Amino acid sequence: MKKDLRPSGPTVNLSATLVDCVAHYARTGLEGAANTQRAYRTDLRHFQAYCFEQGLDDLPTLPITLAAYAAPLADTCKWATLTRKLAAISKLHQVRGFNSPATDKQVRIVLEGIKRTKGIRQKQAPAFTLHRMKTLLRGMETDSLAGLRNKALLLLGFTGAFRRSELVALNVEDLSFTEEGLIVSMGRSKTNPYGDHEEKAIYYSPEVALCPIRTLQAWVGRLNTASVGRNPLFVRVRKGDQLTADRLTGKTVNDLVKRYMGPSYSAHSLRASFVTIAKLAGADDSEVMRQTKHKTTLMIQKYTRLENIRQHNAAMNLGL
Repeated sequence: MKKDLRPSGPTVNLSATLVDCVAHYARTGLEGAANTQRAYRTDLRHFQAYCFEQGLDDLPTLPITLAAYAAPLADTCKWATLTRKLAAISKLHQVRGFNSPATDKQVRIVLEGIKRTKGIRQKQAPAFTLHRMKTLLRGMETDSLAGLRNKALLLLGFTGAFRRSELVALNVEDLSFTEEGLIVSMGRSKTNPYGDHEEKAIYYSPEVALCPIRTLQAWVGRLNTASVGRNPLFVRVRKGDQLTADRLTGKTVNDLVKRYMGPSYSAHSLRASFVTIAKLAGADDSEVMRQTKHKTTLMIQKYTRLENIRQHNAAMNLGL
């Protein structure tokens, strides 16, 4: 997504260094987070290939071209995937200084038709029960480095309501153990793109097998951390139970959750389960948001998995 984003308008005598500086920050502001950029690049390659095959211009894109691209995708893509692809195209136009075709009335009408025909329901990662989580943790082996790491990761991911990207970005230096508990300092994240100071609190469990802090302390004690620099908290373990300095990937976290919890679950289930279990335990939205770092209660409602309509239904309390 390259474009000359130098200041336009009245002529201003700026040095080449200042002009480049302005262009750099303007581009960064438009392009967004690194993870978003990666997803957009894949989507744009797909769109550009479509335009090439059809003999159409991809930039700037005519509204009719975008509508023709979106319509057949409705049969193969979920609504969330389709809207992300269109967002990538819209972002490219913004970066290049063109008006986005996605705002055209013709395109909006087509999208409205897709929503009404196909629906917009998004598949959500299921939440597990507290009983299921406790049973799993009590049965996990921690004699091996891999087993200890996996238990520490699952416990921290659940009790801290972490995203997988946040988990793999953590460093040993981000953990501050005290008698009262553990404070985890966080850097940039999906809800904190500007790197504002954020912390999460983790507490001791009276049962050692379920305690995230004791498990993390045991794991950190086994890591070969350097005296200086940033030391990844969760690293890869090679065959033969050999530690490496390689930071885990988000995919590995997702695979671990599926391995232990079952194929229907995902890394996001750790976060969704925290919200659901906390709400069932009587936590209010503000308490939950203090850990998840969500900005609105609407997202808490979206994350809460209470699919059992017989168990969680106000109709039980009508007094009839």
